[in-house]
Amino acid sequence: MRIKKLELTNFRSYKELSLELASGVSTFIGDNGCGKTNIAEAIIYLSFLSSHRVSSNQPLIALGHDQAIIRSEITREDRTLQVDLEINLNKANRARLNQNPTRSQREILGACQVIYFSPEDLDLVRGDPNQRRDFLDKLLITRTPRIAGVIADYERVVKQRNALLKTRSSANALAPWSEQLINFGAQLTAERIALVEALNPWVAKNYANLNEVKAASIAYKSSTEGLTTNVEKNAQILTERLAEVSYQEIERGVTLIGPHRDDLHLQLGEFPAKGYASHGESWSIAIALRIGSFNLLKSEGAEPILILDDIFAELDTSRRQQLTSVAQIAEQTIITAAVESDLPAELLTERYYVTPGAVKKARS
Repeated sequence: MRIKKLELTNFRSYKELSLELASGVSTFIGDNGCGKTNIAEAIIYLSFLSSHRVSSNQPLIALGHDQAIIRSEITREDRTLQVDLEINLNKANRARLNQNPTRSQREILGACQVIYFSPEDLDLVRGDPNQRRDFLDKLLITRTPRIAGVIADYERVVKQRNALLKTRSSANALAPWSEQLINFGAQLTAERIALVEALNPWVAKNYANLNEVKAASIAYKSSTEGLTTNVEKNAQILTERLAEVSYQEIERGVTLIGPHRDDLHLQLGEFPAKGYASHGESWSIAIALRIGSFNLLKSEGAEPILILDDIFAELDTSRRQQLTSVAQIAEQTIITAAVESDLPAELLTERYYVTPGAVKKARS
């Protein structure tokens, strides 16, 4: 899979931008704040319908406009797919596949598969559980796009149920929302557990490849004991547990069980990584999570685009080499960097120099 053409209109700092991209490695080089990460962000948004930098659409749309457009041509298995996305300020986003409008923007999920790595990934180790849940859910969507609907439905149900709990609504009013919470929660938990089980060997292998002394592993940490990859069993356990905490939920006005309260546990030797991992070990775990995700998808027949966003300056030689090895086996790799000297020479194949609002390809 690769992006053959990318066009941006009123996206961040780009009023108009058109790029022809080749397979292999493309590096975008420019000063901090010049707009190179905006290119990576556009591809990531196309893949997940969300940004890795901001939680709302407003910062993505150029000042004075109410809409940004991402247009792309994606080559996959000897066929080209045109994917267009309108990001709107005051109404729902709209998408097109091969110029045909889709009923929902979620229909384009899976058309562009991406694994990205950025300096913010240190928060996967040091940050709050919601960042690790987001990591799992984005990987789930990349691996199985239909799960995006389950995640969206679950989040909607939790929001509505919390609103009812805050107003101390009757049991009858809560019942249908509790049923949906159990249904979607059982599915999402089963999918996350299966993903973590499949990802764990790849994380352990990649961490070991960084010559780290301790062993690394990951495990799913649920707020409810006994949950597995069995959806029906999960539904039964969640039903029982929900009944047990019903009084507490009414008193506190919040939903107390479900995957929105779960976490991805990162283990380093005998201790949890959070609070115990050194700065270097934290980077190694973050690298192992991202490269492990790439390896997992590739082992299942996918060819995700690899995006390395302004990351090489943060890493030492051995960690740079690990990323370099993966970048060279990806069908397409997009790299951003402030200066060329941060990048290994073998990754400077196709170079683009970025200045505010403009991108210029280097001559061969």
